[in-house]
Amino acid sequence: MKENKWTFATTAIVAGLIALSAIATMVIRIPIPATTGYFNIGDVFVVLAGLWLGPLAGLLVGGLGPTIADAIGFPVFIPATMVTKGLEGLLVGLIASRAKGTSLNLRVVAAFVGGFTVVAGYFIFEAYIYPALGKAMPAFAITDIGAAIVEAFPNTVQGVIGAVGGLALWKALSGYQPGRK
Repeated sequence: MKENKWTFATTAIVAGLIALSAIATMVIRIPIPATTGYFNIGDVFVVLAGLWLGPLAGLLVGGLGPTIADAIGFPVFIPATMVTKGLEGLLVGLIASRAKGTSLNLRVVAAFVGGFTVVAGYFIFEAYIYPALGKAMPAFAITDIGAAIVEAFPNTVQGVIGAVGGLALWKALSGYQPGRK
């Protein structure tokens, strides 16, 4: 979408992707007891937004959809999710926007950078930021470096599923550009 300006159709699609990412994050929740976090498939729509509609859409879908899901049941993860998933969508969009046409190579790199962002982002929050915040605000004292290490594997699986699923959906939709007649 990088060659088109933002349209009403783009806004509607981004709103739909925000809703889909929230729903996908809530519907399939596999708990990870070490951190009280959970495995989900909402990243598929975050990656799709970045690949298909660019960095702003990726940022909005990543920063809002999964965060809405966390607000319903896991509010302590809102800061980590908003930053990590927003950055995931932004980076996917920035990298993918440099790809030519429907070329797949750079988009594959973009999608997997997004997956790595999820792993790294949650690790940093769970190993360092939340333990530091937990000293002043007990609600954040839910994890430590050991738990973050345990959660790295499920987050890696989640990142790979998000990258592959997002790429598959992008490929299916890559011929459609909102706002183009």
